[in-house]
Amino acid sequence: MTRPDEDLYLAKLDLTKGMQGSSIRAPMNAESGPAHHPTRAKVIYSQHDSNLGAARGLLLQGSILRGGPFRTYRLGSSSLYVSKVILGTALYGSSKFQAFLLADEEALPLLEYAWHKGIRTWDTADVDSHDCTKEIIGIAIKKFSLPRDSVVLMTKIFYAIDPTTQPPISQSLPNRVELSRKHIMSAVSECCARFGAFIDVLQIHRYDENTPMEETMEALHDVVMSGQVRYISASSIPAWQFRKLQNVAERNGWTKFISIQGYYDLVYCEEEREMIPYCRSIGVWQCPWGSLARGLPSRPRVDQCAKRDQTDKLHETMVRGKGMRYVDQAIVKRVQEVAAKKDVREKKSIDKADAALKLKLGSKEIACLEELMNRKQ
Repeated sequence: MTRPDEDLYLAKLDLTKGMQGSSIRAPMNAESGPAHHPTRAKVIYSQHDSNLGAARGLLLQGSILRGGPFRTYRLGSSSLYVSKVILGTALYGSSKFQAFLLADEEALPLLEYAWHKGIRTWDTADVDSHDCTKEIIGIAIKKFSLPRDSVVLMTKIFYAIDPTTQPPISQSLPNRVELSRKHIMSAVSECCARFGAFIDVLQIHRYDENTPMEETMEALHDVVMSGQVRYISASSIPAWQFRKLQNVAERNGWTKFISIQGYYDLVYCEEEREMIPYCRSIGVWQCPWGSLARGLPSRPRVDQCAKRDQTDKLHETMVRGKGMRYVDQAIVKRVQEVAAKKDVREKKSIDKADAALKLKLGSKEIACLEELMNRKQ
């Protein structure tokens, strides 16, 4: 069976074996100036650029190329520096939960390889492989003697995890779900135990409508003050909810979010309406997840060689057409056409990191791809 890291248009560094299109995060820094963006490497655009075309162009370019220069950038207005490429580790775990998950013996070499390549910011969540991913990361740090301060660990909390069920998310476990003070405190302690270290960036995975915002934000502030967490962030929430939480923290002098992870790709660009402009105005760092729409624009829709294609039901629905509109299919086709012209279909042509710097999209190519995105609005 063909390895996923040999798929069309995959210009990465052997980090996503077994995964299609959602293993590398793509930050967008509201404070930094324009820079080249390979996907989930870093989408950076000027805080003062009112035209979202700049951000779009970088994202479009990223859908064709994964990888890139491994410099570090400040995370929003904080003093924390993260690698340009952020490694998402959602598919490191055990195949007994999902067939496409990578066990320790496969995942550990990839983490070591990532570290030596300068990809030293790793992202996970409590729902990743029944929360086993953190243990693999902890093992990697110890096994390869990686200095803890050389790695930035990001994780998410919100869901209740039941290791006896599949999927692991459960709503029937009292006090082990959402963002109550009790759950935040216990979840953070468990995260630290699994990592074998502190958490650099703690992200709330969703907005909790059942817990007072003051309770949530004070608890997040307290875990920072305790030393278990360095910074806090949020993921997958509307701009108005994000702003309310920020306002609560600011009014009370508590720790505020320094970044946001939102779903943003060529097929779904809703973040452009409110979240991106708002974050740009306050200097909050953005890290789109799913920048390749589960691999949708990165290979032909008839390609079913990857294990995830054969086992992921949601991925099957999206890629095989049941969940795709005509304009979405057209976007995918155009990405593939531009990628073919740029000769990024084979791993050998992009095996080195500096190759990513040489591959850039021109204004006409970006406009060609962006045309269909505008049509969806």
